[in-house]
Amino acid sequence: MSLFSRQCCLRQQISISRCLHSRTYASQAPGAPSLQVFNRRTKYLQRERAAHDIETSRKVDYLKDEVARRLCERLLDIKRQFPLVLDLGAHACNIARALTIPDPDPDPNPTQSTSPPLSSRISHLIAADSSSSLLHRDADLPFNNEINITREVLQDEEFLPYEPNTFDAVLSSMSLHWINDLPSLLSQVNHILKPDAPFLAAMLGGDTLFELRTSLQLAELDRRGGVSPRVSPLADVRDIGGLLQRARFKMLTVDVDDIIVDYPSIYALMMDLQAMGESNAVLGREMGPIPKEVLLAADPIYRELHGNQDGTVPATFRLIYMIGWKESPDQAKPLPRGSGQLDLKDVLERKKS
Repeated sequence: MSLFSRQCCLRQQISISRCLHSRTYASQAPGAPSLQVFNRRTKYLQRERAAHDIETSRKVDYLKDEVARRLCERLLDIKRQFPLVLDLGAHACNIARALTIPDPDPDPNPTQSTSPPLSSRISHLIAADSSSSLLHRDADLPFNNEINITREVLQDEEFLPYEPNTFDAVLSSMSLHWINDLPSLLSQVNHILKPDAPFLAAMLGGDTLFELRTSLQLAELDRRGGVSPRVSPLADVRDIGGLLQRARFKMLTVDVDDIIVDYPSIYALMMDLQAMGESNAVLGREMGPIPKEVLLAADPIYRELHGNQDGTVPATFRLIYMIGWKESPDQAKPLPRGSGQLDLKDVLERKKS
C-alpha cells in the first residue's frame, strides 16, 4: 500500500526584561532548561537524517500539511493584516505552504466566488527551525514565490533570540510536543509578541498513538518481562489552558482534533514516524532499535486490539489547538461576574415555549 493511497480518516472533537539593557531578548536564564524530558540533540539528528531523504520526507508530510492547513484556517476568524509573523518550529515550511492555498475558507461566503489566500494578509513570514536541512528542503518549490518568507536557523527552539514586542502573530504547528520546558517557551512567545497580538499553535497531545503505545507495552511485557518508554509522553488538553494563563495570555481558546490514519501494518506506521523525524527521543529510553521479538509480538496485538476489518491498523494523532492573545490596555475584556442583565434559565424556558 503506497504512502499516497493511504486512507486518512478525519474525526473532529471539540472539547473542549529581564535585566535593563538597551537590547533585550526573550530568553530564559542561562543553562539547561529546568525540566528535561527529551534529548534535544537526538531529536535534531533524527530530523536532519529524515530531511536528507527528500523524496520520502515529502511523502510523509501528509500529517504536517493537514495540521498546518487546519491551524491556518483559524486565521480566517481574525480580521486583520499581519506585517510580521513568526512560524516557530517551521519544519519544511508547512505553514507557509498552507498560507498560499487559494480559496482557504472551508465555509465560503456564497456571495463571493473565491477568497484570496491567507498569505495576502501577511507582509513578511519568518520561518524558524533548528534543522537547517529540513527548513530549506523545499526552498525551490513554487509556493515560495507566493509569500514573502525568510528562513532562519535557530540554535534551539527552546531559546528565542528575538526582541520584545517584535511580531504581530506567532504560529507553531507540530513542534511544541518536543519542547522540554513548555512554560518557559510560552512565556518567551508572549514576550516577543506585540500587545494584542495572537499566538496560534497546534501540538500533539493526550492519547496520540495510544494504539501503538499499548501494543508495544503488552508485547514487551510478554517477551521481556518489563517495559521501556517507546512513545513520548505528551501534554494533556486540560493542562494547556493553565500553561497559557501562566504565560500571561488572555482570551484563550483550546480545542481538540483527532486525525486517524490507517496503515497496512505497525511496521509501516513506525517507518513513517521515522521518516517524519518523529521517532522516540525520551531521555532514559533504551538505546538502539526495538528488539525484533517485541515487534513481531506487537503487530498481532495491535491488529487484535485495534485493527480494522479491512486488515489495516489505525493510528490516532490527537491535536491540541490553542489560541492566546498578548494583553493590551485597549483589548476587549470580559464583563465582571454578576453584571449580566438576563437569566439564561429564562431565555431557555422562553425558547422551549
